[in-house]
Amino acid sequence: MSMDPNPQSVALYWDFENLHAGLVEEVDPGAWARPDNRFKVQEPLVDIAAVIAVASALGPIAINRAYCNWQFFGRYRDALLQNAMDLVQLFPPGNGAKNGADIRLCLDALEDIARFPHIATVLVVGGDSDFTALAQKARAAGRRIVGIGTRNATSRHWASACHAFHYYDTLVQPRA
Repeated sequence: MSMDPNPQSVALYWDFENLHAGLVEEVDPGAWARPDNRFKVQEPLVDIAAVIAVASALGPIAINRAYCNWQFFGRYRDALLQNAMDLVQLFPPGNGAKNGADIRLCLDALEDIARFPHIATVLVVGGDSDFTALAQKARAAGRRIVGIGTRNATSRHWASACHAFHYYDTLVQPRA
């Protein structure tokens, strides 16, 4: 088997709680804002394999990193481990600190782009407009930027800043 000496790899970054929250909101609008729903053990809603399939179609995955306050997401354990995901734990310092994952994700992605020239594609799972600046910097560095997010919780500015954007509902089979 011949290995390509310069594989064009994919860096996959998940704003995991953002995707999960978007799926909760699709089922019950306003539910994620209620503390009795948000700060409890969460039932798995994210089809991790569907997102991995999109990333794998773009090239070999070199980085697979997810940002979240994992204390409420233990029921995703097996799926996360099966996909060799690097989990970044973020404890929110207070109720107003909602962009912690976005900021950390953007900083890590920019650092990885600078350090690893084999990263050709940056795929961000999340719908926040905060990722628009990351898209601009990735483009300036000559990288392809791809996004995945829920239809109702994705900023149109973020989606249009990407070379390609996939709405999560188009990647998965409809729920029974």
